[in-house]
Amino acid sequence: MTSVHSFWLAGRAAEGDSTLDVTSPWDGRLVGTVSVPTDAQVEEAVAAAYAIQDEFAATPAHLRAAALDHVARRLAERTEEMARLISAENGKPIKWARGEVGRAVSVFRFASEEARRFNSGDAQRLDTDLGGQGRLALIRRFSKGVVLGITPFNFPLNQGAHKVAPAIAAGVPIILKPAPNTPLSGLLLGDLLAETDLPAGSWSILPVSNDRMPALVQDERLPVISFTGSEKVGYAIMDSVPRKHCTLELGGNGAAVVLADWASDEDLDRAATRIATYSNYQGGQSCISVQRVIADASVYDRLLPRIVAAVEAQVTGDPSDDRTDVGPLVSEDAAKRVETWVDEAVAAGAELHTGGTRDGASYAPTVLTGVPTDTTLACEEVFGPVLTVTKVAGEAEAFAAVNDSKYGLHAGVFTHDVQAAFRAHRALEVGGVIIGDVPSYRADQMPYGGAKQSGVGREGLKFAMEDYTYERVLVLTDLAL
Repeated sequence: MTSVHSFWLAGRAAEGDSTLDVTSPWDGRLVGTVSVPTDAQVEEAVAAAYAIQDEFAATPAHLRAAALDHVARRLAERTEEMARLISAENGKPIKWARGEVGRAVSVFRFASEEARRFNSGDAQRLDTDLGGQGRLALIRRFSKGVVLGITPFNFPLNQGAHKVAPAIAAGVPIILKPAPNTPLSGLLLGDLLAETDLPAGSWSILPVSNDRMPALVQDERLPVISFTGSEKVGYAIMDSVPRKHCTLELGGNGAAVVLADWASDEDLDRAATRIATYSNYQGGQSCISVQRVIADASVYDRLLPRIVAAVEAQVTGDPSDDRTDVGPLVSEDAAKRVETWVDEAVAAGAELHTGGTRDGASYAPTVLTGVPTDTTLACEEVFGPVLTVTKVAGEAEAFAAVNDSKYGLHAGVFTHDVQAAFRAHRALEVGGVIIGDVPSYRADQMPYGGAKQSGVGREGLKFAMEDYTYERVLVLTDLAL
């Protein structure tokens, strides 16, 4: 009999009146049963977070840093357990789940480092103008208020880490709402936070259903919302609370550009392998997975068969098997949506080179060319193991093709030309340009976010901490400067 997992209410384990079963998208087996908080318990968590704000902001940096260090160590110690849990609840292949745990370890370690140096204050002399003579400004950062963190299913642990760790590092209370499909990773993170000396109320993890989210979003005691998920939901949240501070990390249809100078057999083999791997990792359910390949005409005919072969070499199957590269999507409905989009593109004239089949929640790694620009697949984020390849004439046309999208998260550019790299950085309307690799590269300490409809604000430890706080100036007067 699977035990019921408690949720975390103001730092303590609690039980609700109802439960939620979490099942594997691979085989439908019961992974765990989660207790769901009542409305009264949600209110208790919000009230506790609101009440603890001043006390938590005043906690010494070493206490918060020690708590974050502790979580990093315990995650590392329990890597295999955490990875198996992630793989079971969202279908991620175990090799990728282990990588997610490793990244979460780094997030908490980076947060511990930032906690020790954050908000030391910046001094600014004001006597650069006559009116400022005898005055000195000290600029420090203060909390905008309690954070509501809302995480998606595709990185249930690491996205939770990216909400919780910077909040704790900055001394800002947070309420984390994990995705209904994947609450177990967040609750296990709560197990580790509960082992620390963080004050009660500084964090809660509440696995409530999505239909209860609007009440939390509207609550005036939660003035900061950090959301990762779909464009539709993210902008609906922002539109519903125009006076709140919202950070939205939304979708993308990541492009990998292969320029003419990336032309040797070794170059093309590397590009094809990286593209095939990162169009299919996490089942393509990553906002920076490779969805579009834009190849110069001079390399296109040699690159395309390499990509098809590399995609066909991806091992699909049981996500608990170490050999598996591509597991199922998060649900059968998700796989059916991908199937519909691919079928629509093929019916409109696209050529299918491999894949294009569905088995339950699994969708075969797929490569298409000649996808009409007005199809859903060409315009939207597929969030599945599907790749389109397009031929262009030269760098300018390639960069224009990248920008011909409502999204702008990351782009990868395969080139050896440093000048082309700088031109890409200037021209591409995205949050990050990755040279010599796919758009799927992300270092968890760097600023991460998008342009256009890929969201607003930035994640990454220091940058999220700044997002959760604001500058407050102290002017000291009549000093002997």
